[in-house]
Amino acid sequence: MEVKPFYWKGDYLLLLDQRKLPREEIWLELRTYEDVAKAIKDMAVRGAPAIGCTAAYGFVLGIKLQRENPEEVYETLKNTRPTAYNLFWALERMMKALRENRDLEEEAKSIEKEDYEANKKMGEYGSQLIPKGAKILTHCNTGALATAGWGTALGVIRSTHYAGKDIFVWVDETRPYLQGSRLTAWELLKEGIPHKIITDSTTGFLMRKGLVDLVIVGADRITARGDVANKIGTYSLAVLCKEHGIPFYVAAPTSTIDPDIEKGEDIVIEERSAKEVKSCGDCLIAPEESDALHIAFDVTPANLISAIITEKGVFKPYEILNALKG
Repeated sequence: MEVKPFYWKGDYLLLLDQRKLPREEIWLELRTYEDVAKAIKDMAVRGAPAIGCTAAYGFVLGIKLQRENPEEVYETLKNTRPTAYNLFWALERMMKALRENRDLEEEAKSIEKEDYEANKKMGEYGSQLIPKGAKILTHCNTGALATAGWGTALGVIRSTHYAGKDIFVWVDETRPYLQGSRLTAWELLKEGIPHKIITDSTTGFLMRKGLVDLVIVGADRITARGDVANKIGTYSLAVLCKEHGIPFYVAAPTSTIDPDIEKGEDIVIEERSAKEVKSCGDCLIAPEESDALHIAFDVTPANLISAIITEKGVFKPYEILNALKG
């Protein structure tokens, strides 16, 4: 059963609060662009494509319904999360539509529709890379919850499952926000896809034991030379794959490619509150007096990536700009 993280209702955005999953399914009614900005910043919605779609509808709320200053709306939404490129890509599209006096609501709907269709195409291309009976490891959440539907890396897994390839999925818990154990496992359970949750530190041992055939992850930003910013822990997985001779795939729509940044070192990496490291849900798991470092993303260099799966096809990292030409 495919899930959907948001619904546009004409004068407000209905958003599934992903902070509450899997214990509760609570829907938020976002009626102002400030509401949308707060939801993005506080991670009620997350996943680069879903953030982009949500920001587009936030722009509609600010300009079309609230009649606010376009620059103020744009800057408020833009400054919510610094790493996910889809956010900036979507807002640029909305500003362009505004300048050209096109219907903003229709533009936001197009962004949502295009993302869903891109995910389905990625699923088709990516499933061709996955052999029957594969044991797949994935990190963070890259499913319907992180997109307009279907998913990127998890969308490839979903398409492979429906192709009858009898796959099995290892789910990294993905500390500290537990997007894997809370969200990916929740989606896999709804789809009936066989899986087991593991701690992030288990992956190397599983690889050494021959229990992982490939790794597939999503992306929050891809540079011109094919470096990939993604959830913290992704780089470690890529290094482990290199050591064990395991394919490491990235699945992302072309809207995640930032052609203006050449290398990963130039990507702004978000740092979040130390409280999120020291707590699990509402439970404190570390001394209050201790400080913590919460780097939300890392960068995987292109030479560690086997291929990048997009809606335009499968590319070697150094060829990724070709995906923007098709």
